[in-house]
Amino acid sequence: MATLALPLLLLGTAMSSAGRTQEQRPGPITAPQPNVRRIPSDKAPDPPPVPPEEIIQKFAQKEDEFARARATYTYKKSIRIVELGEDGKASGEYQIATEPAEGTDGKRFERIIAQPNSTLKLLRLEPEDLDLFARIPTFPFTTENLARYEITYAGKQQVDELTTYVFKVKPRQLERARAFFEGLVWVDDRDLAIVKSYGKWITETGNATALPEVPFVFFETYREFVDGKYWFPSYSRSDDSLQTKKGEVGIRLVIRWQEYRPVKPK
Repeated sequence: MATLALPLLLLGTAMSSAGRTQEQRPGPITAPQPNVRRIPSDKAPDPPPVPPEEIIQKFAQKEDEFARARATYTYKKSIRIVELGEDGKASGEYQIATEPAEGTDGKRFERIIAQPNSTLKLLRLEPEDLDLFARIPTFPFTTENLARYEITYAGKQQVDELTTYVFKVKPRQLERARAFFEGLVWVDDRDLAIVKSYGKWITETGNATALPEVPFVFFETYREFVDGKYWFPSYSRSDDSLQTKKGEVGIRLVIRWQEYRPVKPK
């Protein structure tokens, strides 16, 4: 899925991570296995029982709610970058684990709780380099941002045991200093909340990447149902490659959010 301008719209990969309850959806355990289906773009999708405009307003309101609620939770986040060998297996990796903490100024930040030694052979990364991935907005489609996007209904699709409405998203206007999402979002047909997204971040000057030397562009992100109320991100993945003297080397980024717990009152 290289671009949304292709004659065919590619939708989805399957992974046993979606569900209605926290017991059913503990979060992704293994990397998703591609199971791509194509929907001809020249065939208009059947309209959903709820008008698309109403679905969009509903999932934007949910994004507002989830953004507020997530600020009251703690969790463990791990960021893992892997260099892949010719056999497709990891030949080197770097991983860091963090959790939210509160500074003396009252602002939240990500505190490092584990940082194993790097075994990467090509990349040289520091903890602050991986912090840049935290700048990707967790809930980009809040009500205040809706006007910045053109959102089009693209049909229905099954994501594990969930039935979802799929929407194609693109920015109405690009800016030089601000990145916007372009891609697809999957909205649960019962909760009318975003449960998955796939796409990239772009600016007026092109694709936005966290690090020039690590050109991850497309991100596939799944969410999990927390406390029977909120769809919080649980797994995000991006695959790319590095050009070396010996040819291309595959690299993979995996971000996991686990062990969501409400913050105890002081």
